Amino acid sequence: MIERLAIRELALVEALELELGPGLNVFTGETGAGKSIVLSALALLAGGRGQADAVREGADEARVEALLDTSGLGELEAALAERGLERDGHELIARRVLARSGRSRAWLGADLVPVSALAELLGDTIEVSSQHASQALLRPEQQGRLLDAYGGCEALRDGVAAGVAALRERDQEIAALRQAAEERARRTDYLGFQLRELDEARLDLDEAAAVEAEHRRLANAEQLRQEAQAAAARLSGDPEQEGASGAADLTGAAARAVAALAGLDPGLGGLAERLAAAHGELADLASDLERYATRSDSDPGRLAELDARLRELERVKRKYGGSLEAALARRDEVAAELGALGSSDERLGKLESERAGERARLERDAAALSQARARAVAALGKAATAALRELALPHARFEVALLPASAPEGLPCAAQGAESAEFRFGANAGEPLRPLRSVASGGELSRVFLALRDVLRGAGARRVLVFDEVDAGIGGAVAEHVGARLAALSQRHQILCITHLPQIAAHADRHFRVEKHTRSGRTRTQVTALDAEGRVQEVARMAGGAEVGAATLDHARALLGAARKGSPARKRR
Repeated sequence: MIERLAIRELALVEALELELGPGLNVFTGETGAGKSIVLSALALLAGGRGQADAVREGADEARVEALLDTSGLGELEAALAERGLERDGHELIARRVLARSGRSRAWLGADLVPVSALAELLGDTIEVSSQHASQALLRPEQQGRLLDAYGGCEALRDGVAAGVAALRERDQEIAALRQAAEERARRTDYLGFQLRELDEARLDLDEAAAVEAEHRRLANAEQLRQEAQAAAARLSGDPEQEGASGAADLTGAAARAVAALAGLDPGLGGLAERLAAAHGELADLASDLERYATRSDSDPGRLAELDARLRELERVKRKYGGSLEAALARRDEVAAELGALGSSDERLGKLESERAGERARLERDAAALSQARARAVAALGKAATAALRELALPHARFEVALLPASAPEGLPCAAQGAESAEFRFGANAGEPLRPLRSVASGGELSRVFLALRDVLRGAGARRVLVFDEVDAGIGGAVAEHVGARLAALSQRHQILCITHLPQIAAHADRHFRVEKHTRSGRTRTQVTALDAEGRVQEVARMAGGAEVGAATLDHARALLGAARKGSPARKRR
């Protein structure tokens, strides 16, 4: 609810601050005193359009500020939290500034927000009923929500909206996957070629090292043979040169000489043994080198095979990173990406299967919502018609038509379901019912709003309901009935009502008198919260006009007493 409302430099208001209370807050005063300024201020807080000429003459800007208690407004608090808007506990300050230049700014708490955010967040919390203000009641979306609230269909409606949102998200994902299908096919072909090429290359680090080693040996076979033979000749002597001795022969001769000397000096026995061992090792080395030289023949066929293999490995290295290690890593990357592309196709199939199930569920939920609405339509029409006839509309008729709602392409229904609600109203006998937005006058519209809100008293979230012209064209017992309805409705919602009738004002929990004064050549609107005696005086003025006598005062006290006695809300407060 609104706990405090401050208005600065708006129309005839220079500055005022109102402490509003729960229940029914009534504003009364002479015609033209400026009662509608309060209504205009609330409309600005609810995101209504601001007019530059609403700024008080001589001021640069008008300001409206309200302190709201959000403790009973769970949806609003959740929406504020979702936007990251800070507040102090369950208190929220909403502020709107309208400059003479036409620029408008808005704040929620300490955060500067777009003016549209006020409409989005507070538009359903502060509902204004007046022919001069935007009417939530006339919006098809709001009519549908009222019907669903009455029929207890809100959970079904939310489920259908969630199903439509989920199906649209699924369709977007499917469309994105399908759109990428051609590119995936091209990518799959390209990667498949790379994988085949890399696999056919039979990349193996050990095999590549062995190929390179064998290639070097065969490519240098003649040099290896010649050098091995030369080394063997140095060890065992050159067979083509008679008498040529090699290292082995010389070592053998040395061994024999030292062995003979060991007979003279046994201390040389160790050296003789070592020389004999060296002679044997050198002779073996010479034999091994001879055998190696004999085997080191060239093999042109094998060398050609190795050349081809090395060229293939070099080509793969150049193409895939410059080394066999990089080519092997690329092979693993290609295989992994091919697997992911394949899983994309699997994902598409899975999504399409899931979508079919989600669509079937959405169709069932939409059908259940349609059935529930069909039951609610007749009951709401009957209850609203009865309520309207008690509000000085004896021939009023009210019904709700369910019209097919256009569904987005590919979906079985719209977010609000398979149909939209249209409130139809007729005030006079013999006339056809027409859409409420096209036939109701300001006073009729306020009474329709009151009747519907009374019928829907326990449904939906708590709100601030603002009524203007609800008393147009009524009086007497009907006015008393309207006042009682407002009092009953105020048990759940905070009500702000502008009225000219004492029968309605008598039911107020808090009564404000609006007056216009002229001082120093300027006209100002003043709003005063009335105490008990002030209420008696004001109700008496409303009942008896300018001349307020004892009888009129007694009548005012009787009205106030009857209101307190007859209203369940007053009994509890």
